[in-house]
Amino acid sequence: MDYTTKSKQVNMVLVVDKHDQVLNTAEKWQAHAEGWLHRAFSVQIFNQQGDFLLQQRALEKYHSGGLWSNSCCGHPLQPSDTLGDATRRLEEEMGFQTTLQPVFTFHYQADVGGGLIENEIDHVFTGLYDGPIPFNPQEVAAYRWVSSAELAEEIAHHPSNFTVWFRILFEQLMNYQPSPAN
Repeated sequence: MDYTTKSKQVNMVLVVDKHDQVLNTAEKWQAHAEGWLHRAFSVQIFNQQGDFLLQQRALEKYHSGGLWSNSCCGHPLQPSDTLGDATRRLEEEMGFQTTLQPVFTFHYQADVGGGLIENEIDHVFTGLYDGPIPFNPQEVAAYRWVSSAELAEEIAHHPSNFTVWFRILFEQLMNYQPSPAN
């Protein structure tokens, strides 16, 4: 996979109202600097044992670099295809594809340092995968599989090791049990 080519479109976000209706587009950095409400997605991959696939964000990320997070996240580029954008981003970041299912949407707002604010309506997707993970080193520093019990303990004792959105997402996924692939 060629990770050197990125379109200018990748740096745009969909600015939305509180009902997740698209109002406009904006440059990603500006939306975070101004705290504008925008659409995002988070992908959480599980293996057949129900373990969470986590990624450690690349240190070079403009915010939350080096922190552990869900399998993949991003901002959709197309108002009508958040699932498609999440599927494409999973392959760009983690190097594989799998079927994703929408599970819930939530809003959060948080200071992520450096004068940047996450103010997102986050669409959450889950999927199952047990295979190689040829991740993109420009996006991901490392990955690991971890059980929900181990993860709950780690987040409780070291919350600052995780992205703010993942801590919220994890709480909502605690009772989620992925269905085995057919």
